[in-house]
Amino acid sequence: MALEAPAALAKTTSTSTTNPSLLLCFSHLRWNFVFQRPQHLLTRAARHHEVFFFEEPVYENVAKPELRATQPSASIRVLTPVLPAGTDGAKAIEMQRMLVNRTLAARQPEHLVLWYYTPMALPFTDHIDSDVCVYDCMDELSAFKNAPRELVQMERLLMQHADVVFTGGQSIYEAKRRLHKSIHPFPSSIDVAHFHKARRAGNDPADQAGIPHPRVGYFGVIDERLDTRLVGETAAKMPGVQFIMIGPVVKINPADLPRHPNIHWLGGKSYAELPAYLRYWDAGWMPFALNESTRYISPTKTPEFLAAGVPVVSTAIVDVVRTYGAMGLVEIADADDIHQKLADVLAAPQDALREAADAHLSTMSWDMTWNEMSKHLNKVSSLRNAEPMRLGA
Repeated sequence: MALEAPAALAKTTSTSTTNPSLLLCFSHLRWNFVFQRPQHLLTRAARHHEVFFFEEPVYENVAKPELRATQPSASIRVLTPVLPAGTDGAKAIEMQRMLVNRTLAARQPEHLVLWYYTPMALPFTDHIDSDVCVYDCMDELSAFKNAPRELVQMERLLMQHADVVFTGGQSIYEAKRRLHKSIHPFPSSIDVAHFHKARRAGNDPADQAGIPHPRVGYFGVIDERLDTRLVGETAAKMPGVQFIMIGPVVKINPADLPRHPNIHWLGGKSYAELPAYLRYWDAGWMPFALNESTRYISPTKTPEFLAAGVPVVSTAIVDVVRTYGAMGLVEIADADDIHQKLADVLAAPQDALREAADAHLSTMSWDMTWNEMSKHLNKVSSLRNAEPMRLGA
């Protein structure tokens, strides 16, 4: 049910009265889309204070702007603006500003962290005073398909507005490090325990159980970053191998996906379901296109494959080459030899690779990432307040 801000926030759990800190996040990604970096970090933030996750608006047949609130956990609330259909850009900014103002008036936090994933939220939030303002720049959003024309300008303004900037990988850090005095790289991390479930016995999911082996799998968003032509060509060269492709299809026409008897498009799966699928894969692959949209990515699935015990072949994504490729944990391939690299991986014993991967993964976790980020936030807070917020660590 859609609720106006005061009514929606009236349903907030008792954490709002016991926890004086609020982290208000503005995201271009929806909470229930794919469980990735924002969800990993903010679920850890929610151990220390309340989190409001403010999504991009939806447009429906409503008479006036409303705020739809859901609560995925005790300390996390997802807030989705519902705006009247046909609302233009300027009016949408005005309406969202009003909804954010009502949200903060209803909550009245003692300490406030503003956390941005999208610079496009700045026009309706630049008036808010906060204890700490963070820009977690997880991707080069301006290179993505259908990116707003004003995104680059908005990011420059957000860089000026933010107290601290984090980046989703080393490459994007190097591209932006001169744009802010306090910018820090935090590449994709891993929940090892979750993906280690793939190494234990369990049932093969029903929609995968009838597919023969050997299996090569991919999971993640299927969009312009995936080289679908390469997927089709590789499958044609390896008719005895079954290619399982998991993930929602966005910004590309599903009819344009390659169709071969050995390619299986299984759709999106929840984060909880992923280990069950990976358990029965013989190898994984990351057939990313090499274009502007992938120049700065640091795929979260890289360590997730390795934690699951699944050997991986990837195209030459810079951050993958520099780290996992250089350490011999991921095979790097190009369009001409990816089929051969996959064949080699499928034929090779994996015990030594798993041991090396486990040693590397033991040095990283989303808990560690959040704790290191928290140190930067607490440093900013301590400079502004006699009693700094304790956001973790």
